[in-house]
Amino acid sequence: MKRLRAAAILLFSFLAVPALPQSACEPDGVQPSGSKYRICMPPAERYNGSLVIWAHGFQDAGTPVSIPEDQLCISGFCIPELVNALGFGFATNSYRKTGLAVLEGKADIRNLVDIYAARKGRPSKVYLVGASEGGIITALSLEQDPDVFSAGLAACGPVGSFPYQLTYFGDARATFQYFFPGVIPGDPFDPPDVLVKVWSQYYEKIVKPVVMAPGNRHLLDQWVAVANLPHDAGNYLATVETSVKDVLRYSVVNLKDAAATLGGFPYDNRGRWYTGSDNDLLLNLGVIRVAADVAAITAMTTSYETTGRLQRPLITLHTLRDQQVPFLHEELYDWKTFLAGDWLTRHVNIQVDRFGHCNFTPDEILFSFILMLAYDGQVQRVSGLNTVLDPAQVAAFGRLAQAWGIPYQGEGEALTLGPKGDRR
Repeated sequence: MKRLRAAAILLFSFLAVPALPQSACEPDGVQPSGSKYRICMPPAERYNGSLVIWAHGFQDAGTPVSIPEDQLCISGFCIPELVNALGFGFATNSYRKTGLAVLEGKADIRNLVDIYAARKGRPSKVYLVGASEGGIITALSLEQDPDVFSAGLAACGPVGSFPYQLTYFGDARATFQYFFPGVIPGDPFDPPDVLVKVWSQYYEKIVKPVVMAPGNRHLLDQWVAVANLPHDAGNYLATVETSVKDVLRYSVVNLKDAAATLGGFPYDNRGRWYTGSDNDLLLNLGVIRVAADVAAITAMTTSYETTGRLQRPLITLHTLRDQQVPFLHEELYDWKTFLAGDWLTRHVNIQVDRFGHCNFTPDEILFSFILMLAYDGQVQRVSGLNTVLDPAQVAAFGRLAQAWGIPYQGEGEALTLGPKGDRR
């Protein structure tokens, strides 16, 4: 769940309107937990009284606690300025720890709402928008704190089943060891600290050349099938290499932190039957088997698992071939919301037929954000799309808007989100 430069485009970086109004960010503060926070405001005359909170994505364990700046700005535009340009207040924070920080992030964001209210007044609406790890934080927050959050947009997050997310990474590592034994030294699930520190260089110099070698292509193809690694059939080797790099990084760099945070080892494959190899019987006899600790299973199923029970709107957005957070999460969450009676009434998923984690286009993100506001009854029509999207993107936005019955207009001097009841 790294690649958050891709997720930085996620949400608002594409909303670059000409002559943006001034955005004023206060000096960063520190929450009681140690999480760092930032508040940015539009000019007083433009403030609409509502707040948008950005829940950032995963940061590798061991990196310093800080607001991830590389997730705030891209292509010369920064999220706080663009959110403020739309009239919203903006706030974000670092979370109190790096690595697995779902519960910590959720608590720190809840506290951030109170800090914002104390400094700027209680907002009329609070919208929570998150990507990757921030996506599951958003989903859990909407389910558990409907009195705080008005609506949410959870993009590319592990919202369907948290244990499944760790199973995906664990299965990839266990089966990699079978197909490429000895390429990564040490215990597959307890890598030496020295390897963790130099993993990026070790992967590029040692692992990648072996895995991607033409002579090992058949082994690679089998592993891709067995581990269900997403890829783009039209760009197979390049997208497979991206999947390989991402799934191995988590088990080497971040699994120890996940185990410490969850109170025990979280992955179990003792009963798993793997398929997709030339000889599945031999594969299942030879693959490494490990057991999860009861404490970790309990923590995941009681504190990290979504329910699908919603009192507020939640829009989710996901690519079909996400190599870090598989799309299956959305199917699982759809099923949860269906059983809870909230599917389509409070939750919809927008699926994007594309490879890549948080790999969205500006029109897809803009539409998802507007659909969230529409579900909350705050937007009836959209105009001025030509000021933030190119003609092809306006057309793509229009197809989505027509499918969901949201009136739109390409022309205008600025992007305008017409409120409910606005018939202009």
